[in-house]
Amino acid sequence: MTRWQDVAGDDTGADYAARVDALAQQGEDMHGEADLVTALAPARGRILDAGCGTGRVAIELARRGFDVVGTDLDRSMLAVARNRGPDVAWHLDDLATLDLPRHLAGEGFDVVVAAGNVVPLLAAGTEAAAIARMADHLHPGGLLLTGFGLDVAHLPLDHVPLTLDDYDDWCRDADLVLQERLGTWDRAPFTDDGYAVSIHRRPATSRPAQG
Repeated sequence: MTRWQDVAGDDTGADYAARVDALAQQGEDMHGEADLVTALAPARGRILDAGCGTGRVAIELARRGFDVVGTDLDRSMLAVARNRGPDVAWHLDDLATLDLPRHLAGEGFDVVVAAGNVVPLLAAGTEAAAIARMADHLHPGGLLLTGFGLDVAHLPLDHVPLTLDDYDDWCRDADLVLQERLGTWDRAPFTDDGYAVSIHRRPATSRPAQG
């Protein structure tokens, strides 16, 4: 069981979407992740939203003209995503064993983005495998973007399941190279104050993407 499933409990995708909608109605900026992807990805590039939830990021990226695939393990979250973004390709899968079919994987993605504390909410012990599978779906030169909390104030958990050193080690094992570390999705400098956005690149000479 993933840590997300432990946290979500009986909540459904509709419950989660309602809370996000309320934040948007209060004036919260809901598109910081999409803004950073837009700044880094080629125009009309291919994007994989890994742990897409109800599709907030994927749907916005598709609206901006990107070719987007969203994948998540939570069926109720994907049900909301499919309803709100019927023209986006959605896929039910566990990131630790992610293996997109060829018609979705293509020749790989320009960017794989995992927002919303996806990495620390994976099942314990599967983090390295999930990073490797996301890396394998990048084409050479592609970017992995993740953002997650580093303390309990920035996590929906009562403990901190991983450190940045852990994450960087898993990325290194997956043949990814750290390009930049930020403190927020809107590119504020990283100050180690509880949240990190990490940008890792797959070298152009790394192994072929897997479909």
